[in-house]
Amino acid sequence: MPPEWGHHDATWLSWPHNKASWPGKFEPVPDVFATIAATLCRHETVNINVLDDAMEYEARERIQCRIKHGDDMNRVHFHRIRTDDAWCRDHGPNYVYCLENGVSRKVILDWDYNAWGGKYEPYDNDNCVPEKIAAIQGHPLVKPGMVLEGGAIDVNGEGLLLTTEACLLNPNRNPFMAKKDIEKMLARYLGIEKVIWLKEGIVGDDTDGHVDDFARFVDDRTVVIAVEENPGDQNYEILQENYRILQQYTDIRQRLLQVVKLPMPDPVYYENERLPASYANFYIANRQVLVPQYRCSKDRGALDVLKKCFPAKEVVGIDCTDLIWGLGAIHCITHEEPV
Repeated sequence: MPPEWGHHDATWLSWPHNKASWPGKFEPVPDVFATIAATLCRHETVNINVLDDAMEYEARERIQCRIKHGDDMNRVHFHRIRTDDAWCRDHGPNYVYCLENGVSRKVILDWDYNAWGGKYEPYDNDNCVPEKIAAIQGHPLVKPGMVLEGGAIDVNGEGLLLTTEACLLNPNRNPFMAKKDIEKMLARYLGIEKVIWLKEGIVGDDTDGHVDDFARFVDDRTVVIAVEENPGDQNYEILQENYRILQQYTDIRQRLLQVVKLPMPDPVYYENERLPASYANFYIANRQVLVPQYRCSKDRGALDVLKKCFPAKEVVGIDCTDLIWGLGAIHCITHEEPV
């Protein structure tokens, strides 16, 4: 599996339509998606799953009015692929390369998807998304037969994978698989030589601890990790423990990982519910890094940290204050397609 910073053929999105995911606050959400799509299509193709013509028309209109260069819209393509929700990171296609007889082929892995342990039904349409995309593109489809969401893992492209025990070892995913069995599957299908096991995810995360909410590779040896410095915050012990664990890990050449601290935003609440707001839910595009912002004094500091990590890319802040009410931000709604 290639790293996210490798060159993309495209980014995939699933247009939002499930109002239950943003109860009482759905109205501003499509505009956030439109802003993200309009930003991405400046430098790469954006593929968007929609239900029908009416949804395509709505999405096209919202994106078009945010595009600064007329030809950028030519890089936005719509596909009639039914979805139950908008979290394309988790239900979208996982592209890997398979070497056969000296020839490298792009393959789509179709992991089982059960809406984070059966929390939200229905999810049948979401579970079929990779198969439908493979049929459209003509890529081979492989079904590993294991539940795995895209946000639960992060890779460096050289044999390392980040994940959490809270998510991958949760009995609501693969109850008959031990840790060693899961590691074997990750090795077989993703080319992983070493799994970096962190503990729990951040407060408010309904995915049981997706790693893309707090720890991410930014190059083959460097990980940025969200760290809460306020001892009175609910995330303090969780993130400090993950930070300590990460500092002890080495890469496949036995070199200690370089660990960079990323601040956490001030707590974000909606209707008295703590939301999983994090700057670590950024998305690495071809020439940009899209970073969640929360109308917070720490927003600028997070952008500065990531600018140092990606000096050759434009680091763009996207207001996700409304989006996070659905319990996910930019990385949760995007899925890269490597070249």
